[in-house]
Formats: sequence, C-alpha cells, structure tokens
Amino acid sequence: MPTQLTPSNVAKAYVGAVIHDGEILHENHALVVLTHGVFDVVPIAALPASYPMETLDGGIITPAFLDLQVNGGGGVMFNDDQSVDTLRTIAAAHAQTGTGAILPTLITDTPARTAAAIDAVEHAIQQGVPGIAGIHLEGPHLSVARKGAHDPELIRPMTDDDLSLLLDAATRIANIMVTVAPENVSLTQIKAMSQAGIIVSLGHTDADANTSHAAFDAGARCVTHLFNAMSQLGSREPGLVGATLARPEIFAGLIADNVHVHPETISIALTSKPERMFLVTDAMSTVGSEIASFTLNGREIFREDNRLTLADGTLAGADLNIPKALSVMVNDAKDDIEHAVMRATSTPAQLLRDAGSFGRLGTGAKMAVYLAKDATSVSVLRAQT
Repeated sequence: MPTQLTPSNVAKAYVGAVIHDGEILHENHALVVLTHGVFDVVPIAALPASYPMETLDGGIITPAFLDLQVNGGGGVMFNDDQSVDTLRTIAAAHAQTGTGAILPTLITDTPARTAAAIDAVEHAIQQGVPGIAGIHLEGPHLSVARKGAHDPELIRPMTDDDLSLLLDAATRIANIMVTVAPENVSLTQIKAMSQAGIIVSLGHTDADANTSHAAFDAGARCVTHLFNAMSQLGSREPGLVGATLARPEIFAGLIADNVHVHPETISIALTSKPERMFLVTDAMSTVGSEIASFTLNGREIFREDNRLTLADGTLAGADLNIPKALSVMVNDAKDDIEHAVMRATSTPAQLLRDAGSFGRLGTGAKMAVYLAKDATSVSVLRAQT
C-alpha cells in the first residue's frame, strides 16, 4: 500500500460507514480504492475534499467473507458435478452475498468422485477462478452413528490409498480441510495429514472426550459445525462438544441459522471459546437460487421455512448465507459486531496454510462488503478503477 495518498492514486473513497478491517472496527475512517486496484483504510481527515467520495448511510464495511464449508450454490452441487464450471457457478453465487472465498465441500461420496473433486479444485485455482481457496472433504471417513444427511452406504474407514490421495493433494493444493471421525481414522493417519499441512477437523462422530483429546493431540485443529452430528456435552461424559470447548487452541465452525443451534447455546459456547469460533454456511445449491428441492447422492432434499431436510426430516445442510449468519450472531446470540465479523473473515483465515489476502482489508484485497444499517441489503465493493 502507498504510504501517502495523492490525487493520482485514489480512484474513490467510501465514507459514512464504520469499517471493520478483519481485526478491529474503525470509526471516522474511509475505505479508499486505489488506482492500482486494491483497498486501503485511512482516517477521513487524511482525505482532501477534492477526492472522489461516495457517502454511505451508516452501516458497516467489512472484508469479503471467507466460508470454509460450501456444498453448493447457484442451483448446483459439487457432489453432482466435480468440474471447474460447477466451482465457478458456486463461487459466483456466494460472491453475490459478500463471500469472496470458499472451500468448496464434497460431502461423503465415492473414491472416484473424491479424486475428481481434488482435480477440479486444482484446475480451478490454476485457471484463477475467483473465490476458490481450496477444498473441504467432509467424509467419507465418518461415523454412521452420527451420519446426518450423509449416505451410510458410502461411509467407510480411511485406507492407505485414501491417505496417499490426500497427502498427494496437499502437494498440489495449499488449503485442504478434511472432516473425519476418530472411529474411522487412526491417530497415525491424523498425524500424517496434519504434518502435510492438511486441516484435520473432527465431525460426524460419536467419539467420547478422551478420544477427541487424543485426536487433537495427534494434530486435529478444528471441529466441523459444532454441536451438530457429534457427541454432546453431558454431566458424566463431555463428548466432542465438551472436549472442544475445553481446548482454547481448537477452532470450531458454527452454523448460525436459528435452526441448527439455538442462539442461547451459541452464546454459552462463546464464553468458553470467544476467539476461535467461526461461521460457516454449510450451504447447498439453494444459495442464489429459487429452487424448492434438489438431490444429494440420489436422495431428494426439500427447502421449506429456512430449512433443508431429507424426506424424514433430517437436516441436510443449511439454507443460509453469511450475512444472515451475522444477523443471527449479533441479534439473537448477542455476539458483539466486532467479533462477529471476525468470525466470518480473519478467524477462519487463521486455519489456512495460505490465507493470502482472505479475511482482511489489507494488501491484495480485491473485494469488500457493505452491510446497510437496516441489515436488509448487501453490496459488494470491488477494488477496480
């Protein structure tokens, strides 16, 4: 970033809103679009009146959101078609809601589709498809007892071949998250993945607290959609929920949609883990689409009353975007706005091996988000001249 602003290097300045740079809130500051296509955050007092300015009616400007669990969008699912075109469609649908980077997520599927998904993400990154930050493989090495909407016929233990595929992928893709259950992976496998730079996340598991702690000690750093599809906190057995809340270094994703987790439960959890809880959408193809239903592994998923369910009522992902999740966090779970924005920006970025400019309004950021003060509209701001 230039250390001094001149009329020749400022294309536009946004004023009138509070600005969150991914770490802290700034009042009486402007978001400046520089002529070489990046942002800067500067005091309004540093801007001469001659600079081109757009005055916003309150609200907040934030970095583009980062979502580490995205199954679909724009009417398509990654499980249905592991291609660069599908990834482009999904990322574009989420960009309309302010999410600038995603980990496209393959839900439990066959070995062939897992390999195809890895290849598609590698090719998308090589081609510079906007918004593709890596990949999240949610399964197939999960627990049938906590399968949720995952197809139990496709759940299986991790083999040597599975591990080899993942370790090879880690040499080709910087950011890989793998959700596993300790019931179907060994501590040695967890350690090998962690040492290769893979983000190992525990989820869809009935593991007790001691087993969960052992997995964390072996290198697991995260928990997938905390509270959902896992062993719960009990009076005599803390389960994965209790083990996660007891370990301040462990990150935890959270689906804040007033469906998956009660806002009071979220509020209680934040007192134990205020810094490493981050927001995910677990979004399906419904984001950016008006479709009423879709299929997953040959089973129909129904969309009704802000829920996505199988025919038997089992939750199947979420009908959610990040702005909606932020609203739930602030208005229902009573999270403060400064931390809530971090949970959708810089906090998940800490998990990535290569975070680049994700999650911050700093060097290299190309996209920001304006949330109006009435929380009814989202505008994407581009660092373009």
